[in-house]
Amino acid sequence: MTQPNNRPLILAVDDEASNLQLLRQILQDHYRLLFAKDGARALDLARQEIPDLVLLDVMMPGMSGYEVCAALKANPATAAIPVIFVTALTDTADELEGFEAGAVDYITKPVSPPIVRARVRTHLSLVRMEELRATRLEIVQRLGLAAEYKDNETGMHVIRMSHFSRILGIAAGMSDVEADDLLHAAPMHDVGKIGIPDRILQKPGPLDPEEWKVMQSHVTIGAEIIGEHDGGMLALASLIALTHHEKYDGSGYPRGLRGEEIPLAGRIVAIADVFDALTSKRPYKKAWSEEEALAFLREQKGRHFDPGLVDLFIEQMPAVRAVQQRWAEA
Repeated sequence: MTQPNNRPLILAVDDEASNLQLLRQILQDHYRLLFAKDGARALDLARQEIPDLVLLDVMMPGMSGYEVCAALKANPATAAIPVIFVTALTDTADELEGFEAGAVDYITKPVSPPIVRARVRTHLSLVRMEELRATRLEIVQRLGLAAEYKDNETGMHVIRMSHFSRILGIAAGMSDVEADDLLHAAPMHDVGKIGIPDRILQKPGPLDPEEWKVMQSHVTIGAEIIGEHDGGMLALASLIALTHHEKYDGSGYPRGLRGEEIPLAGRIVAIADVFDALTSKRPYKKAWSEEEALAFLREQKGRHFDPGLVDLFIEQMPAVRAVQQRWAEA
């Protein structure tokens, strides 16, 4: 029976043919396999067809496994390949040297077939999860970019306000992981503007009451575009899209939430979004000075914005200025 050629590709490297034959017997039913008996050949094969995982002996003539691993990690094309050392070396110092070279795991010889299969499966799953995370993040960013094409705002705006949001999230007690999710979710805050007619979105003058009602619908449209998710960054993006126009005194939309009824992420993005909008030049307005924008935030404490978060944001102004300088308009 012909095996599908989309199976993961594993490169096994060992100077002993018997060890390579054993790995073949263990893995051939589920994976495509490449074999090398020395480090130089392994590096050549890895450059010709990038494997999904490398099983690497340590003690080999010529290049050691540590040197091969370091060479793989030094090449951007192969740096992300997970490397598992398969070795008779069991000292802690040996394991430490391997991890410092960039390995993700150790399997000791003589190998156990169930352990080899389990470790390979685990690390290939981790690679797949990272690929899915990266793909999902790119989709989120590109949807955010699509919304920008509909509005007068720029790509630099969503980058800056996203970093402002992360800075404020950390100051408010978020973990690094939570703040990174906020950084990646915030660009989607106005994705619902995709669904707003151009005659309203790009109208040069004030909106009439009916037009304003349509404009307000961009928050629910955004949440619908992102969809419902059990958790993670996309769930956060949907929550932000829906709540970043709520106001602390209950006068916002779409639900008129008040105070801490508004999710923390929504309260944070409201400040980050407005501050960058105020301090940025637009076709319809000049950029406000930092002093003017901060005065507005202070004036709106307890009305538009969470008072405590405004104070925290002002305390972070050195970091905020660094973001403004790094992602300034061209």
